[in-house]
Amino acid sequence: MKTITDFPRTVLEFPDMGIVMPDGCRLSARVWMPDDADQDPVPVILEHLPYRKRDGTTARDDLTHPYFAGHGYACIRVDMRGNGDSEGLMDDEYSEQELQDAVNVITWAAGQPWCNGNVGMMGISWGGFNSLQVAAKQPEALKAIITLCSTDDRYADDIHYKGGLLLNENLGWGSTMLSYSSRSPDPALVGDKWRDMWLARLENEPFLPADWLRHQRRDAYWKRGSVCEDFSKIKAATLAVGGWGDAYKNAVARIVEGVQAPAKGLIGPWIHKYPHFAVPKPAIGFLQEALRWWDHWLKGIDTGVENDPAMRLYVMDSVPPRDWYEERPGRWIAEKNWPSQDIKPKRLHLAADSKLADTAKALGSVKVATPQDCGMAGGEYCAIWLGPELPGDQREDDEKSICFDGPPLEAAMDIVGAPVIRLRLVADHERAMVAVRLCDVQPDGSSTRITYSVLNLTHRDSHEFPKAMPPGEAVEITLQLDDIAYSVAKGHRLRVAVSSTYWPLVWPSPRPVTLTLEQGAIDLPLRPSGSGDEVTFAEPEGATPWQVETLRKSANSRKVDRDPATGKVSLVIVDDFGEIRDKDHGLVNGGVAREWWTIDPADPLSAFGKTHWTSTLSRNEWSLRTETFSEMRSDAKNFYLTGRIEAYEGDELVFERDFKEEIPRDHI
Repeated sequence: MKTITDFPRTVLEFPDMGIVMPDGCRLSARVWMPDDADQDPVPVILEHLPYRKRDGTTARDDLTHPYFAGHGYACIRVDMRGNGDSEGLMDDEYSEQELQDAVNVITWAAGQPWCNGNVGMMGISWGGFNSLQVAAKQPEALKAIITLCSTDDRYADDIHYKGGLLLNENLGWGSTMLSYSSRSPDPALVGDKWRDMWLARLENEPFLPADWLRHQRRDAYWKRGSVCEDFSKIKAATLAVGGWGDAYKNAVARIVEGVQAPAKGLIGPWIHKYPHFAVPKPAIGFLQEALRWWDHWLKGIDTGVENDPAMRLYVMDSVPPRDWYEERPGRWIAEKNWPSQDIKPKRLHLAADSKLADTAKALGSVKVATPQDCGMAGGEYCAIWLGPELPGDQREDDEKSICFDGPPLEAAMDIVGAPVIRLRLVADHERAMVAVRLCDVQPDGSSTRITYSVLNLTHRDSHEFPKAMPPGEAVEITLQLDDIAYSVAKGHRLRVAVSSTYWPLVWPSPRPVTLTLEQGAIDLPLRPSGSGDEVTFAEPEGATPWQVETLRKSANSRKVDRDPATGKVSLVIVDDFGEIRDKDHGLVNGGVAREWWTIDPADPLSAFGKTHWTSTLSRNEWSLRTETFSEMRSDAKNFYLTGRIEAYEGDELVFERDFKEEIPRDHI
């Protein structure tokens, strides 16, 4: 990335600008703006997050917001109520209070003498979610948004449920928030009240994994904030950005198709990161692209964004499977309209003798009864921490699944969009699931996961109104796999792998299940193969990186352990974020996240998840530490969750709190 230090306008930074809500709650904002904005007002770009501007998102904030400010914008990075250096308490993600606070900030900002009255909102993940949801509330000053790695559907496409199945990320990210939101504000900003604010947060901290688990079907809780319920409410111009290595890739196409305001989509090969510093490479000049968007919609400058293709997509080439890539070779394609008339479905049939055939052939009755540890090669649901989180070689999972292979391809095949598989199957129990993976089998036999999806078979007709499977009776299901743009090389084979389990991505059915496949076909969205880029981007730029002193280096590990005595299989994940000191204000922060996911391959009720986060803050003699813990297990009827917070000043335990929840299983 090229560091830019010379901007058209000189930038002023305000590390703690107070924005007081109507109820008196003071939100803390870090603000960058041109030094002459009072004389020459500028548009505002808002980012509204719980992830702590002082030490949580500082690295990306320093690259991004001064860059925009130097090009004539006021950038407001707000700590949400109850987080970072802001007052108040947080009770849930995307609460009405959170969204109304953002609307109030927009109204406040638009009325400042240094603002021209136009506001944009942006963010990745949480900030991408609330950008969409705030846009649906139609604050008058909000003219445009950029939403990255987010979704329009809070139930079907977030970290809680997938295909009506419980994602283990529900516990994993809930544990992350238990750690993030229990951290103290910085005394250097908030003064002597820091301790009272901290203890109030600890006392009122929600145990989000349990809160989310109480809603196991697509009820009103999830519909609120799911902008797909009524895309017409979004009047702001919308740029939706995603990455093929990220969990939130599917929403981009739906947003571009569904939002009636001007909307464009952009998806690269990246994991859950901003595209100007994302991996796998190639990164792009995202800040330049964002400026084109902002300049047009917030300043009225003709930058040509209205004539950009509806979708710009990176088609990844076939590469050997690895759990981490520094770079993915491929090429950029452009689709003027979306859905594209150039993308046509090709149907392949599941056939006898494990074949994937062009013509329908008798399949017979194929039994699928996979061990509970099938899925260990699946990687993280949402790759984010820069460790070995991507799906590796699928051969181990393929061996545990029922696979259907096509012949070696006579020419490259570009899959662009969402494959759809239709199965006629029988389950031997009322509660069952199915997982389907589409893989690229290379000449050496290695297997790369192209895309996948899972389905709770009790949700086969509705996520809102599930119904038990009729044991022994055949049912027809349709399963849409995740969106992808992938070029399968000549000489490679396609593989469809079907399993009745997928651990540790999703929580297993309460009993071992045997599925019987009677019929199946997959529709592949194919685009004519080409050569060379159809669209190009500038090289990445950014402002001066965050200046820090590294006190402990970061490290990531992901290890599978198999206990020969008990047969249990455990995935052990350790993400050590290291420890760093801010060279400007001196705050030291560090952390370590640990997860354990254990199961007996023969017993779904042995499934167990556990997390432990350590977070530290210090400056001179002031030193704080929080230790947060969570666990989850189940029997056939209930889930059992526990959690704990321990807070320390120095070595003294000053606060402790325990959570214990029993929640009935609802068709899961």
